[in-house]
Amino acid sequence: MPLRLPDKLPAIDILKHENIFVMDESRAHTQMIRPLKIVILNLMPLKVTTETDLIRLLSNTPLQIEINFMKLRSHTPKNTPIEHMKMFYKDFSVLSEQKWDGMIVTGAPIEQMAFEDVEYWQEITGIFDWARTHVTSTLYICWAAQAALYHFYQVPKHPLEKKRFGIFPQTPLDPLLPIFRGFDDVFMMPHSRHTEVWRSDIDKVDALRVIAEGPESGVSMVMAREGREFFITGHLEYAPDTLDKEYKRDAGKRDDVELPKNYYRDNDPAKGPLVTWRSHANLLFNNWINYYVYQETPYNINEIK
Repeated sequence: MPLRLPDKLPAIDILKHENIFVMDESRAHTQMIRPLKIVILNLMPLKVTTETDLIRLLSNTPLQIEINFMKLRSHTPKNTPIEHMKMFYKDFSVLSEQKWDGMIVTGAPIEQMAFEDVEYWQEITGIFDWARTHVTSTLYICWAAQAALYHFYQVPKHPLEKKRFGIFPQTPLDPLLPIFRGFDDVFMMPHSRHTEVWRSDIDKVDALRVIAEGPESGVSMVMAREGREFFITGHLEYAPDTLDKEYKRDAGKRDDVELPKNYYRDNDPAKGPLVTWRSHANLLFNNWINYYVYQETPYNINEIK
């Protein structure tokens, strides 16, 4: 089944060129199906890129999914036209009146700031609290994962000596978990961050469970509340060229920019990226939707609690 997306969302045309079946709201309303309702709080600066990356993965499921985008009142994006935000995004105050089968909170380029110094910290922690009683399962990605771990469980973040940048191998620590159904013994995950969370801090919290980690990248996935919360420190949603664009944007302009590890063919940017994470990215999002959203959420969405 297709995704139900807001009419005229730019991702629709992009994904149709990739032969991905998406459906705008006008057509979707003609089908008598109770779709899964997913809300995305998109904190990334390039909104259209992140929208497309996430929709691409969410489309790989036989279930019909309705996507809505949330924005913050306390922050105005600088890299996305106001018209786009007004047309496709709604304030939390509007969306909070509903309950949701699933929620995704993205990363944000503010990881080197103290959490309390973030201009929208009060608003976003209120959203985190709200999600616990209004959403069946929530994915927190990159900065959002660190922020939610800190807010809920007082897990601190730690600065890295240099940016963790590239594609790194991860090991599922409990391969029998439904989130890892169909996974290999090792899977690859893109990372692009200046901070990390430590296993030693997480292990002190009984409610948290590290479920994937890598020898070089450290903790990559944490689960809480039996799958109602997942914290992912990397970016499985990244498109093949995302790290390439980031590297070329920053090379020569910052002193902490190195070639992304395990990314370019023969470590040569001229040869382009070697994509090694896409199949597991699709599996993870499909497993999340199936086992932690669809099979756990009540038919009457208002019964979520």
